[in-house]
Amino acid sequence: MRYGVGFARFIPAAVLTMIAASAWLASSSPLRGGDDKQPSSYSPVVDREPFATVRDRMTREKPQIMKRQMDLLAQRYDLSDRPSRTVKMSGGKPIQEGTRVKLPEGIDWETLAAKTPATIRDTNSWPKGFYPLPHPNHPEGGMVFPLSHINEIIRQEERDLTRFDLDFDIPDRFLPDFPPAIYLTTRPDLGDVSKHQVVTIANYYDLFNGILNPKQLDGLRLLLSPFPQQQFNQTDDRRTLKASKGVTCFDCHVNGHTNGATHLVGDIRPQEFRHRLDVPSLRGVNVQRLFGSQRALKTVEDFTEFEQRAAYFDGDPVIAVKKGVNILDRGSQVHAMAEFQELLDFPPAPKLNVLGMLDPAQASENEIRGEKLFFGKAQCSACHAPPYYTDNLMHNLRTERFFKPVLINGRMASADGPIKTFPLRGIKDSPPYLHDGRLLTLADTVEFFNLVLGTKLNRNEKADLLAFLLRL
Repeated sequence: MRYGVGFARFIPAAVLTMIAASAWLASSSPLRGGDDKQPSSYSPVVDREPFATVRDRMTREKPQIMKRQMDLLAQRYDLSDRPSRTVKMSGGKPIQEGTRVKLPEGIDWETLAAKTPATIRDTNSWPKGFYPLPHPNHPEGGMVFPLSHINEIIRQEERDLTRFDLDFDIPDRFLPDFPPAIYLTTRPDLGDVSKHQVVTIANYYDLFNGILNPKQLDGLRLLLSPFPQQQFNQTDDRRTLKASKGVTCFDCHVNGHTNGATHLVGDIRPQEFRHRLDVPSLRGVNVQRLFGSQRALKTVEDFTEFEQRAAYFDGDPVIAVKKGVNILDRGSQVHAMAEFQELLDFPPAPKLNVLGMLDPAQASENEIRGEKLFFGKAQCSACHAPPYYTDNLMHNLRTERFFKPVLINGRMASADGPIKTFPLRGIKDSPPYLHDGRLLTLADTVEFFNLVLGTKLNRNEKADLLAFLLRL
């Protein structure tokens, strides 16, 4: 949507007041970094520097910023390429094997698990890879896309999602299938309806005409339509070389799944306390009752509308007005978008029965042992109940028990608060893990929860539990 000259008279007085207040605050207290002492809930509205100056300065700073982030990843993780020879995602990409979080020198996982949270905190033994993961440039934030997705969107649409100030950080080997498969609850007989293509505005009609009804087809069109966003817009306050049409819902949730793109949550201030966001899959939203990793939105319609009204613009309605917020019509557009999302199904799980449990006739002995651990000693089922392996609640893991607050690359590692229980169906398709992507593999995730829950699994039990998770 584009606003004409007369649009100003339709802006509510409260919004005009916020714009005026934000312009005043911008002179002394920007949201994103700077030399000012007093933080603000608002982003600067009035551009302080010409676009060319911002572009040149951030382009010069980019190598140092990315080196700092990549050095952090190398310090935290074993980033080597160790693909599984036997386990693949539903689209065919091998998962990465092994625990990749590095331990403090002179300690192993069993010794660490025997310590109390207070001892781990006081001896600074919490593995660095278990700390919250900062955004590639946390003081700046914003959407950042993997190179594979950037290149495909340029090829299909000639729309460039490259940022001049930073790049995506996590290596491709630790990201989901690209392109991921699309499974529909209404047509399971078709298998992957994407036909191994990234679905875009350029090809969606050919792929889905005759499969979806007209309302669903229009909802998909809107999910694939670019609209202005904080870093990708047509003002000079952007992070692209050229003015941008914006981003689409499926630039992050590619093919209704995820490509691992990252962002910062919009509902936390100040900036150093904002959480990095690992884009979750949209598969199975029809069985979910909470949306957003921490926002606890109650319907997929709420989530859809929130994304474009608030999350696209760092939760700042003043900036949204400045950059061209797309006001969706709740009764038709939002409803159509939600209706398509609710068709997205989990990938097939051949070893599970209709209740979501292993079929003993098909499962291996270690998978059966892993299932028993999942529902017993490992305590996974306390939150992740079959058949979709979620309780549709939120839980506070209180990981701050294990470490002292510390600023890491602009991100304050402290209490995370309650986090949504994400479904575990199809979990092998969705690396990296946890709400901010700090866990690169499922093996990392098993070690993390073994510490957080104090379950004291031995090495063999961890291997069995992992075998079960790979069958969900």
